[in-house]
Amino acid sequence: MGREIIPVKQGDKIELHITGLGSSGEGVGKFEGFTVFVKGALPEEKVQVTITLVKKSYAVGRLEQIITASPERVVPQCPVYEECGGCQLQHLSYAGQLAAKRQQVRDALTRIGHLEVDVLPVLGANDPWHYRNKMQFPAAQNAEGQLQIGCYAAATHNVINTDGCLISKEANNAILTTVRKWMEHYNISAYDERTGKGMVRHVMGRVGVHSGEVMAVIITSSYDLPHRATLVKWLQQYVPGLTSVVQNINKKQTNVVMGSKTRVLWGAESIKDSLGSLSFHISAQAFFQVNSEQAEKLYNKALEFAALAGDETVVDVYCGTGTISLYLARHAKKVYGIEIVAPAIENAKRNAEENKCANAEFILGDAAVELPKLLNSGVTPDVVLLDPPRAGCEERVLAAIAGVAPRRIVYVSCNPASLARDLHYLEEHGYKAMLVQPVDMFPMTSHTENVCLLERP
Repeated sequence: MGREIIPVKQGDKIELHITGLGSSGEGVGKFEGFTVFVKGALPEEKVQVTITLVKKSYAVGRLEQIITASPERVVPQCPVYEECGGCQLQHLSYAGQLAAKRQQVRDALTRIGHLEVDVLPVLGANDPWHYRNKMQFPAAQNAEGQLQIGCYAAATHNVINTDGCLISKEANNAILTTVRKWMEHYNISAYDERTGKGMVRHVMGRVGVHSGEVMAVIITSSYDLPHRATLVKWLQQYVPGLTSVVQNINKKQTNVVMGSKTRVLWGAESIKDSLGSLSFHISAQAFFQVNSEQAEKLYNKALEFAALAGDETVVDVYCGTGTISLYLARHAKKVYGIEIVAPAIENAKRNAEENKCANAEFILGDAAVELPKLLNSGVTPDVVLLDPPRAGCEERVLAAIAGVAPRRIVYVSCNPASLARDLHYLEEHGYKAMLVQPVDMFPMTSHTENVCLLERP
């Protein structure tokens, strides 16, 4: 067979009908059967595009003109939306976002998993704005030496200056503007990733949505922090609900945000928050779901799919800090959680102790190693919960689960593509994917969480 002819080349101007959204929120269309991705375009739109990149199986185009606009197109509310990389879908109505995300999940399950599964309507947020209880704002100086604090531009480490983020809790934005005022007043330098010089690397805020407690974290390249008493005083004055001010020290020349050393400048070392009837202490470095309201919907759906009567044994693979494990433990006889990250396991054990969940046990180690060991020790789970990283489950983990044949598997996923692949494997090994429930954990972005129920026929 001869090489297939690619119908476009760089610089070509074409008209394109957009039929869907890609995994990063970009419009997708076909030109003479060849796939073209266009940032900023929406399904149902006819657009004029300039081709900027051509690969063997797809091309990328720059949106030049919207010939026919989608009825769901709206004006983005954020003034830096075009430059910032944090959101991808502010130009799409919220109803349109939910419909598009449902279709993305359907498409992945069909195209990648070759599955016929009922994908329920996405569980949307009551308010799709100001939902993030944690924000990390990078600090930098531009070429003219002016202070920039805000968000990274898409696919870069160039900082887009802003006084606040529309998907962040307002208290986090108040922390940002207060630290900016303090840095400008005392001429405190921002960190430069290229040279390793400068003091303030990131400004972080954490909000206990149900408790109202707020933590301000300033991440610096050195231990010494001049005028910190004034910083604390101003944060107390301008940030409602402030209960903690923390400094994290990261001396390494790295893109990793936080270092290993943390000291409390004022107040408590952690804030409190809750999910359902469970309460949690959240330190500067602890993991906690960034959308508390939607996390409860996600966990309630996982609990519903698990269908626990109280006498079941549950294994939570990739359990993290144990939030879902403990959510299920209230309704099960015994829950085992497995996680490879040591600090997460320590947090899980502490969370279990503080919530008086004596029937939850947490195991540190690689799930692919620890799960077979647990099963070989005589533990026979009735339900297995999976919440893997974005890449999905290792085949060894899936094989071990299929081998012990629990009645039910509840799979929580942040990536429809890896979910589809893993569901295909499990269907080939005796399971049937019954339902998928998408949950919009991250409104205005292209990301979605999904909960899938699998059962043995």
